[in-house]
Amino acid sequence: MHQTAAASFRSSRLSFPLARHAAVAAAAAMGLWAAQARAAEVSVAVAANFTAPMKKIAAEFEKDTGHKAELSFGATGKFYAQIANGAPFGILLAADDTTPEKIAREGKGVAASRFTYAIGTLVLWSPRAGYVDDKGEVLRSGDYRHIAIANPKLAPYGTAAMEVLNKLGLAAQVQPKVVMGENIAQTYQFAATGNAQLGFVALSQVMENGRIREGSAWQVPASMHEPIRQDAIVLNPAKDNEAAAALMKYLRSDKAHEIIRSYGYSF
Repeated sequence: MHQTAAASFRSSRLSFPLARHAAVAAAAAMGLWAAQARAAEVSVAVAANFTAPMKKIAAEFEKDTGHKAELSFGATGKFYAQIANGAPFGILLAADDTTPEKIAREGKGVAASRFTYAIGTLVLWSPRAGYVDDKGEVLRSGDYRHIAIANPKLAPYGTAAMEVLNKLGLAAQVQPKVVMGENIAQTYQFAATGNAQLGFVALSQVMENGRIREGSAWQVPASMHEPIRQDAIVLNPAKDNEAAAALMKYLRSDKAHEIIRSYGYSF
């Protein structure tokens, strides 16, 4: 009997650590489940010019909050058409401020959520070093055969480019040489691949670590076109989405602003 009692005591002593380990494992599993339960996802329509910074921001956002942003990139005008036809995007990061305003006015988004997340900078760029001068005189005197410009009906950077050409009195001279991109990403590709010798693109597309990555560029003075205010708005499908609210807040954070500035945007 004494042996049985001793064995029982030893067994109970062994069971305590096992019980503690089991409790810890269960708590960890519950914590992981709770975190996963709290994590949410939002579908974000992102203006093509904001592709590089938004990829970085989305990665940091997921690390910091657990929420996930599913990103789609394209022309603001096309996104508007898709949203008007019921596309289930949760947030629009537009290349302008007029599209989010229109969406709010039409009742397709949460008006109170709208804010300017960045102000874009237009540049005339060529992959060829020394080709574009710092005053854009190449537009008058250059031997270029083609110039890439985003479709001004779909892309605000294209609208800004046409405003610049009109202000310089060069619209008629340049028009026959224009290769029109569907969005600013395609416009950049036309210039980068040599299909056009130069192009009006977003500074964010050619800037890295505070300088032009390659080639040559003229940073167009902001006074030559209307400001490229880029607004964000929460769309109706995500008005109660926790990830949407968290991402809109995150875009205003110091960490997001640092990333955005590094690509040549201002606020």
